[in-house]
Amino acid sequence: MTGKRYSTATAVALICAAAVLAAPGTAFAQAAGGPAERLPKKPTPGTGKSLEQVRKDIEKLYHDAGVATDAYNAAEESADKQSQQIVKLAKDITKAQEKLRKLKSRAGAEARAQYRNGGMPPEAQMMLSGSPSQFLDGAGRMRAGQKATKGMLTELERTEEDLRIYAKDATSRWTKLEANRKSKAASKKKIKQKIADAEKLESRLEKDERERLRKMEEEAALKKQSAWVSSGVLKDIDGKASPQGKKAIAFATAQIGKPYVWGAEGPGSYDCSGLTSKAWAAAGKGIPRTSQEQWKQLPRVDIKNMRPGDLIIYHSDASHVGMYLGDGAIVHAPRPGRDVTITGAGSMQILGVVRPDK
Repeated sequence: MTGKRYSTATAVALICAAAVLAAPGTAFAQAAGGPAERLPKKPTPGTGKSLEQVRKDIEKLYHDAGVATDAYNAAEESADKQSQQIVKLAKDITKAQEKLRKLKSRAGAEARAQYRNGGMPPEAQMMLSGSPSQFLDGAGRMRAGQKATKGMLTELERTEEDLRIYAKDATSRWTKLEANRKSKAASKKKIKQKIADAEKLESRLEKDERERLRKMEEEAALKKQSAWVSSGVLKDIDGKASPQGKKAIAFATAQIGKPYVWGAEGPGSYDCSGLTSKAWAAAGKGIPRTSQEQWKQLPRVDIKNMRPGDLIIYHSDASHVGMYLGDGAIVHAPRPGRDVTITGAGSMQILGVVRPDK
């Protein structure tokens, strides 16, 4: 465990050091014009495009796959809830049907009793007995019997109405469940296609080009991180992690090195929001499953007020999320083909920050 903490701290320190070195007026010019950028922008074999354009194409494909993954996760979460509600409704329907059966049996018994007595209930027969005491007693019994019969019929009507409502609700839930199933299928197809297109594009590159591509990705992230750090934003950020935040961070950083797999939420692999939702669940705080719902539902805080454990939401469509570690770094599950890792918090377009335990 000590080794894990040390490696995490070292990674954060390296990110900060790289960002400082990359600040305007220092080594940033060298980083921006590093080996990958200085090479001639000749067409990449098999693509007809420069490596930089290939990088952008791959980045967009994985971004689109991320958006579709969020849609898939949202549909799956919704489908799970719908399924649970349908199961509950099915139980309610079964209970209502049994109650209705018993009420109808009672009503039938009442009807048969009246038929046997010529359509006159026993209480009415007692009224005609000629005895005043029996008459008064029979009148009371008759009123009680009428009240009981009326109550039974009212209950019978109410149970039948409940049964109709349950059946209608179950049908509605089933329709939504089917719509979610189709939505999941469409998202799944889109995800697979986008990832396949990105992998196909990358597979056309030679081994040395793939290495250059990785360096270009790192340099692009470093360029954005350095711009973010040089804005002075870190000067105002000095929040301390809450006890729950520390637990969430411990869980998230323990997953470093595990692969990104779309729709995954552990324990062997994760997508971006699968990692953050499971980390906070481990800390005892349930949060929405997707990055878009995390952005919509969790309390927002200003960047200057963020603290370790907070979630940084990325891109204008809230399609990515990472957990802030402090010192300008996050832990996140980047994309297919990459592992859970630590990177600069400003290495992507920040939409905003949310706090699960506010």
